[in-house]
Amino acid sequence: MYFIDLFKRILRKSNISLIIYLILNVLIISGCSALVFYSSNVPVPVGLLIGAVLYALSLAVALSPFGEWLLRLQTGCKKICRTDYLNYIMPLFREVHERARELDPSVPADVQLFMNDDKSANAFATGRKTICITEGLLHMPPEQIKAALAHEFGHIAHKDTDLILFVTIGNMIITTVLLLLRLFINFIHWGADLAALLVGGRDGVFALVMNSICHAMMILFVGFCSWVWSGVGTTLVMHSSRSAEYEADEFAFHLGFGDALCALLDRIGDERETGLFARLASSHPDKNSRIAHLQQLGAYTTVPFGN
Repeated sequence: MYFIDLFKRILRKSNISLIIYLILNVLIISGCSALVFYSSNVPVPVGLLIGAVLYALSLAVALSPFGEWLLRLQTGCKKICRTDYLNYIMPLFREVHERARELDPSVPADVQLFMNDDKSANAFATGRKTICITEGLLHMPPEQIKAALAHEFGHIAHKDTDLILFVTIGNMIITTVLLLLRLFINFIHWGADLAALLVGGRDGVFALVMNSICHAMMILFVGFCSWVWSGVGTTLVMHSSRSAEYEADEFAFHLGFGDALCALLDRIGDERETGLFARLASSHPDKNSRIAHLQQLGAYTTVPFGN
């Protein structure tokens, strides 16, 4: 049932750019696989099939606890160990979790809460069972913290965060290929350096310098390709699912936190994120659009004008 719901979510018309991106991933991996196995006299169709199977396996890993752990590692999310933090945040988390499961029973019962050391007030969900808050969120009023958690449970309920896993972790084969290419470049570089040292003299020094320049340029190019491909995928996820923010806000509203979410957005809406989720936040609707949408649903908020 979970995977049926997930693929229904992916195959929505609004996700057409993401679908194209995933198809391109399959074509790239299958093409590389066919080229590698062709040299071993393996028929091209078989090589293409092997590549497609490898990519399917990478997506399965992405949706596994291991894939979720990798993304937590990448975003600096750690278990909350301080007793005072736990005593404050866990009752709030459990309350929102229970309400979320009452509204949507598909929300897993074993969602876990983590924290990173970012001082800005924020929260985000990753995968099926992870919500991470920033240390700065602990300084917000309790109702606003619950509103932030409710919004993230909305993302989990709607399977939005699995799309991020698809792109960020599901591309591990392409990342591995680029890593192997980088190792191959290093191997050639070391061999050329050794040859230049054996030649000696001015010719050897010139060869050594030119080899170092070419090596640096190739490494930068490979790193740039990896960064661009991952960045494009992550951006496409959020542009494909722009409506997901409004839907997660609606989820928080139906849990009873519409007013508090408006207040939280007014308070932190203009703060800038860094790292992986900065790209995601950059394509979110602006805070006033989200507040206006919540007001249309029936939420109440007002700014103390003139103060």
